[in-house]
Amino acid sequence: MFATRKVAAALIFAFVFSVVAGLVEPAEANPDSEGFPVLAMPVEYVDYTITEVNGTLWAKIDGTYPIYVLSESDDAPCVPAELPMVYPTPPNTTNFRVWVNGSEIASSDWGSGTHHTAIGEWEMAYCVISPVSEYFLLTIHYEHPLTVVNGSNLFLYDLNIDDYLTELSNTSIAYFTVNFETAVSDVRAYTTFTDSVWNPKNFTSNISCDVQTVSIEMRSVLDDVLDESLAGDLVVMFDSEVAPEFPYWLVLVLVFVAAGLLVLVVYTVVHRRKR
Repeated sequence: MFATRKVAAALIFAFVFSVVAGLVEPAEANPDSEGFPVLAMPVEYVDYTITEVNGTLWAKIDGTYPIYVLSESDDAPCVPAELPMVYPTPPNTTNFRVWVNGSEIASSDWGSGTHHTAIGEWEMAYCVISPVSEYFLLTIHYEHPLTVVNGSNLFLYDLNIDDYLTELSNTSIAYFTVNFETAVSDVRAYTTFTDSVWNPKNFTSNISCDVQTVSIEMRSVLDDVLDESLAGDLVVMFDSEVAPEFPYWLVLVLVFVAAGLLVLVVYTVVHRRKR
């Protein structure tokens, strides 16, 4: 019985709630089953740093996720021995790292399936949290180059929060902070559930010490009647003022051309004096 619950818990904790490594059939997350562990994440903090790397804009992400194991009765929560986790990652993600309560845990290579987003298919990273407590703090770091669409840079954050919302914890707020370490303009934000419908999202912005900071709050509420109670995924777009990197090979060519012209001028002057 416990083994069955442990496998089902993997489905709950997976951020996209998909089958882990194809071991079990799809199941409803957080089902109403007596003693089944119910996970809640009432708040999350996601910090983006947008920076230039060799002429290309990259996003460096640090997410902090307080996770609670709840109980639907007065008894202690059913805490499994381990929780497998899959996490969707943008294309060309590097430096993916996971910590639980400040201690780093190992994550596997990609290959745990794919997850559909409004800007394409994403691969998923895989790791296992063990031991598990009634409360733990999950932190994740990763980096990826930004996507460029019609001349604008953008990034998407996959906010799969609906399966963390139950009657025991029916609200979750995600706080996003985006620090631009390079000059940008025309910043805009959207929420989206689909590939084609993007809804404008309000945000605040300020500039301090030449760093522009954008703050976005996304509130999700469990509501079986109002579909718009869930925030959807976050998309941030902006125009870059980063100058294109000057090719080094062209610099070498110009140096050789200049050197050749100098030799030709010197040879011409010396030859005329001899005459």
